Amino acid sequence: MKEINQQVLTGERALFQADDCHISYCTFGDGESPLKESGNLQIENTLFRWKYPLWYSRNVVMKECTLFDMARAGIWYTENISISDTIIEAPKNFRRTRGITLCRVDLPNAAETLWNCQDIKMEHVTATGDYFAMNSSDITASDFRLVGNYSFDGCRNIEIRNSRLLSKDAFWNADNVTVYDSFISGEYLGWNSRNITLVNCTIE
Repeated sequence: MKEINQQVLTGERALFQADDCHISYCTFGDGESPLKESGNLQIENTLFRWKYPLWYSRNVVMKECTLFDMARAGIWYTENISISDTIIEAPKNFRRTRGITLCRVDLPNAAETLWNCQDIKMEHVTATGDYFAMNSSDITASDFRLVGNYSFDGCRNIEIRNSRLLSKDAFWNADNVTVYDSFISGEYLGWNSRNITLVNCTIE
């Protein structure tokens, strides 16, 4: 595995098609799509400051990283990505991505995040933003905190546990949703939806 350590990388597609790399303590500065079409990456303690960092990538593990506001539309068309202990400040992350694991991840600007994605696992995730997880499927979440309206619109096969959702118009047009031991505050829950099950929940 190639080691890339303590570097400042700039310019468009700085590490285009990088494969089998361990990237640590680096900064990706100005320059779009620095890791486009990459694969088999371990990324640690690294900062992303510009747009589209991981498009069409595969088999990525990220730990203790930061995606700043301008790293928007950051992870699209990607397969098998695991992210832990990370702050994703940028909006519109995760589109048409399959195999997503998020653990101890903060999404302070999660507007239009997780759209049209599949196979999503979230643990100890905090998100703020409207239209979270539109048209996604096969989602499990535990100890999840969401502040944002119109969440999970058009989603299928969702299981949520021990969570708090402050979300008007949640679970519209959804199918097969089960929520356990959670708190949901909002209006017009589950319109035009099928198979919504709430177990030991508080609904306001």
